[in-house]
Formats: sequence, C-alpha cells, structure tokens
Amino acid sequence: MTNYGTIPTSSSGPANVEYISRAKERIKEGLGTRRPWKEMFNFHSLNLPSGVNDAISRIKTNISYFQMNYAIIVLGIVFLSLLWHTISLIVFIVLMAIWLFLYFLRDEPLVIFGRLISDRVVLIVLSVFTIAMLLFTNATSNILISLAVAVVVVLIHASIRKTDDLFMDEEAAGFLRAPPSS
Repeated sequence: MTNYGTIPTSSSGPANVEYISRAKERIKEGLGTRRPWKEMFNFHSLNLPSGVNDAISRIKTNISYFQMNYAIIVLGIVFLSLLWHTISLIVFIVLMAIWLFLYFLRDEPLVIFGRLISDRVVLIVLSVFTIAMLLFTNATSNILISLAVAVVVVLIHASIRKTDDLFMDEEAAGFLRAPPSS
C-alpha cells in the first residue's frame, strides 16, 4: 500500500508532552531539596548569637542546611541588580538555564570522567562561572555590589537564625560534626 500525496506526520507531540511533564517533575523534585521558606524565616527562631563562636557555628550550620535557599536568594539579588543592563540580563538568563539543569533540577549525581562531583563543587564552579561571564558584560559594579549585598544578607540571616530546631539529615550532620576522638 502506498501513501502518495499524503503529508507525513511526526509523533513528536507526545514526546514533547512527556519532556515537559518530566521537566515539571524535576522542578518539583529539585525545589523539594530546598528547605521550606516558613522554616527559614520562622520569627521564633531568630535571635542574636551569644558571641563570635556561636555566630560562626550558626553560619556553618545554616549555610549547610539552607544551601539551596541561599543560592536562590543570591541569584535573585543578582537578577534584580541586572534589570537595567539588558545584555547582562540576557547572559544571566542563559546562565540561569544552566543552573537549572546542572544544579537545581538534577535528579541524579553529576559524574564527569567517572568521578562523582558533589553539589558543593557544582555550586562553587557555577558561581564562579556565572560571575566571570557577567563581568564580561560590563556590569561589573552592579554585579559586585549585588554580590556584596547578597553575602551580607546571607551572613546576617545565617548568624541570627537559631539552629537548635533544625533537623539535619545524616550527610549534613556528618559534615558539621567533629570527628570522634579516641
């Protein structure tokens, strides 16, 4: 049987729908690793640290615990600072897509050349790459000021957020716990 004169159709419709639904699932799962904003900004858990050592301990614990939330805050502050620099904003949006696929939406560990790359390394590399790319767009002062503001915001929150009500998973708790003494 021949099909002369018929227009070939592709079956990419269901494949596109499947890709979009899979992306939605990844977004939900990826954002699921972030801590609830209510937990992060619980007013009953905010008070001044008793000293420098307490502040440093809180900063270490909170940065480990709220790592994804702090990354979102930093990226949001940088985004807001670039609203008046069109080229920088376009570059930033492209970089955000890279962030989404390599950090926020990854559902399995990143492996390069047979080596497992931790989330912390991915975060650092993406941060440095993002800053470098944005500095090439001649918005240096805006970027540096927004990064300074973001660091101050994160450090202030991390130092005043009490840590005694946080439920650490074993991996994060192991990162913060001192090695056992023998």
